[in-house]
Amino acid sequence: MAFAALFRKTGKRARICKPMTRILAAAGILALVCLAATLVNCASQAVAAPDTPDKETVVLLHGLGRSSSSMWIFAFRLKRAGFQVELVGYDSINQTPDEILEEISEQIRECCANVSGRMHFVGHSLGGLMVRAYLQSNDVANLGRVVLMGTPNQGTVAADYFRDTWLLKRLGPTAERLGTDENSFPLTLEGPYFPVGIIAGEFENDLIDNVIPGKDDGLVPVEATKLEGMTDFIVLQTSHAMMRYDEEVARQTIEFLKNGRFDHDNNID
Repeated sequence: MAFAALFRKTGKRARICKPMTRILAAAGILALVCLAATLVNCASQAVAAPDTPDKETVVLLHGLGRSSSSMWIFAFRLKRAGFQVELVGYDSINQTPDEILEEISEQIRECCANVSGRMHFVGHSLGGLMVRAYLQSNDVANLGRVVLMGTPNQGTVAADYFRDTWLLKRLGPTAERLGTDENSFPLTLEGPYFPVGIIAGEFENDLIDNVIPGKDDGLVPVEATKLEGMTDFIVLQTSHAMMRYDEEVARQTIEFLKNGRFDHDNNID
């Protein structure tokens, strides 16, 4: 009000108001930017507390044809639940299972050498097989629990069906070994010596029903996810690809990591 009165008295309102308007607008924009940055920073700190060596850590592995960035929502939910998360990425298309194992082993050595708290492992699809392969080849002194999501532990008949097609060949040497025949990579792995919870998906897909018998997630049969000696097992209403985004899958994973069992009584599916 004082500025407006001054402009009226001097008769210079037209010359003074325009620059002043620009200054005030710029100041307003700057204030909004600063406020947004502060809110984002506060939210980040609220979700992910500073990493500490004795904090419980989750090593998180993605599936075939994906990257570590594909698991960011899942990682966010784990961090919000209080875990430190290490996203492990690997080239799933151009490498054999042995080459992938070497790549992830090096990453885990680098990220987790100083971890003194419990170390859990979570893998989606092929990532679950690689978790099993890693734990079969490495001793983890502070090993916690393991969750496998949509993992073809017995191989999948979808890989058998598409074996000689351009699609499977394009997906690379590891994809070609995800079937149920004598060359099956999953069937070379030993049974679990660690507490493991298995999440299977169930999803109606008319295009794949003629390929996969029984219930499946659109790619992996429910029965093929099971392991002899598994600690707990649950079937959730989700497709194979969408598991990593599904809120109930994340909730049940967190439940198993914290308590060693899935929440069967309050399954929202």
